[in-house]
Amino acid sequence: MRALLLVDIQNDFLPGGALPVPQGDEVVPVALRLLSCFEVKVASQDWHPADHISFAANHPGKQVGEVIQTPYGPQVLWPVHCVQNTPGAELAPPLAQRRRELNHVVHKGTDSRIDSYSAFFDNGRLRSTGLEDYLRRRGVEELFVMGLATDYCVRWSVQDALELGFRTWVITDGVRAVEPQKAPEVLQQLRQRGAQLITSQELLERKPG
Repeated sequence: MRALLLVDIQNDFLPGGALPVPQGDEVVPVALRLLSCFEVKVASQDWHPADHISFAANHPGKQVGEVIQTPYGPQVLWPVHCVQNTPGAELAPPLAQRRRELNHVVHKGTDSRIDSYSAFFDNGRLRSTGLEDYLRRRGVEELFVMGLATDYCVRWSVQDALELGFRTWVITDGVRAVEPQKAPEVLQQLRQRGAQLITSQELLERKPG
């Protein structure tokens, strides 16, 4: 069984959002084209409380982009983004309109004390989002990943999927990076770890199995 994982395609990561990923809106039509190609379709959403540890605003004297040390390791400080139950945390409008086609949505980053880039675990791997269990119950063995951003949440999600034993693909025209110049290196590193790279067109032409 194959599954499509849409990582954090949320308003705050699109142009005009609180933490826009360059050209992040370009992944939306890719996601829309692929929804009908999979029986299992899941999405992740950053779903932060307002007092989240990753927000620079919650650290007096600190600026966006600075790195602090935490019990689970280094933490990049971000603008306030994807706060629970705010418009910025919602899926991009075209996806939100087709939300009923998604079989499962996981919320991550819900604990104010620890960030969660991966759709599977928090950054300290202390708590699971339940995504692995859901995919196992559905019999998923092959996972196709796209979304935002290549160098953070997509990267960590793919790494965890590989470690969990899923055959994992990155849809290369369906991802965009916070730092676009680093995207080729990140994709190459994921490939070296065992991920396979594919375009949406190649996927559309590829027979299941």
